Amino acid sequence: MNPSNRVERAAEAACRQLVSARETLLLSTVNTERQPEISYAPYIRDRVGDFVIFVSELATHTGNLLRQGEAAVMFIESEAASRNPFSRQRVILQCRATEVAREEGRYPVLLAGLEERFGETVALLRSLPDFHLITLTPRSGRYVAGFGKAYDIELPDWTLLPLGPS
Repeated sequence: MNPSNRVERAAEAACRQLVSARETLLLSTVNTERQPEISYAPYIRDRVGDFVIFVSELATHTGNLLRQGEAAVMFIESEAASRNPFSRQRVILQCRATEVAREEGRYPVLLAGLEERFGETVALLRSLPDFHLITLTPRSGRYVAGFGKAYDIELPDWTLLPLGPS
């Protein structure tokens, strides 16, 4: 195997590990005044790899997601695990946001997955009428592994394409 292929495979594994090790994602949306807003949400992944969140209408990001149908999400290495705060590993994804209707067959399946991961809190929240189940489908992405180590993420297979100086 070519040494550069080994490096890319190691970077792909690190990228996937960074995402899978987190229980929450950072969520960036745009409000009706076209102002950016940032928040977070616990998530699971569905069978096709979309991120699934269960969010309240009381959170501004919910209305933004339902109106705009798009968001950016970020997963970032913890400060404690990073050797340098300027070079924390991170994955940033541009996503399409789609509401899953309560009548859809996958709605109870996805909620069961959230409940399995996050416990009794989801059992309580699912009884509240203001909560919406939303999938975030990645359309494009970038993985920053550290200083001078950045990659475009080719979806849907999460292949990394090294970025170089332009």
